[in-house]
Amino acid sequence: MAKNHPIWLGLSGLVIVIALWWILTVPFAGETALAQRFAPGPAFGTLVQMLGQSEIWTHVLVSLRRVFIGLGIAMLVGVPMGLLLGSSAKVSATLSPAFQFLRMISPLSWMPIAVIAFGVGDQPVYFLLAFAAVWPIMLNTMAGVHALDRRWLQLTKSLSATRWETLRGVVLPGVLSHVLTGTRLAIGIVWIVLVPCEMLGVSAGLGYFILDTRDRLDYQALMATIVLIGLLGFLLDWSFRAACQQWRKA
Repeated sequence: MAKNHPIWLGLSGLVIVIALWWILTVPFAGETALAQRFAPGPAFGTLVQMLGQSEIWTHVLVSLRRVFIGLGIAMLVGVPMGLLLGSSAKVSATLSPAFQFLRMISPLSWMPIAVIAFGVGDQPVYFLLAFAAVWPIMLNTMAGVHALDRRWLQLTKSLSATRWETLRGVVLPGVLSHVLTGTRLAIGIVWIVLVPCEMLGVSAGLGYFILDTRDRLDYQALMATIVLIGLLGFLLDWSFRAACQQWRKA
């Protein structure tokens, strides 16, 4: 059972990171140096101002929409494929090498092909996010099938349960914890891949906003956006982890 450590331990780690950030950008740079514009003070001050404006929230909502759609597509593909691979040794032996090969290809390397296939807009972003997220979901679902207690499956056979009844009553409840674990891993991967994907010919999103701040030479806003991306990713992971814990207690 995991211990609940005091919250100040986590906060102290964040303070150390911010202190290192300050040391790298302030003491060793002159007052007019470019590094001063990347310092924590200007970044946090600009972030507070940005959060009071509607523009940044538009970009946040667009990015979150893309994340949830990409995850949804990945789950629609990954969970059934994981169930199939986990329940059939022949299918697993046939498809696993191909999937392992595809899994090792960076999703970002598909960017030119995605644009050619889907055009400019949200569709290539959805494809890239789903491609990045499907592997942890599929592999964890397959691991969940392998971890099922075979006595329960034998019991369903002795009761003459149909495949659908076995899937609904035994397999899905048994693998749900593994699916949730895979989904949490997928959230982290998707959030990392999202920013470069949104530099792909779209007109909104946090990745687009970073490029926009760079082009405007607004480095305080650029650093503020980077901090915001980290904060939102942390909140996404924390929220999903809390939801999983509540589900397991229920």
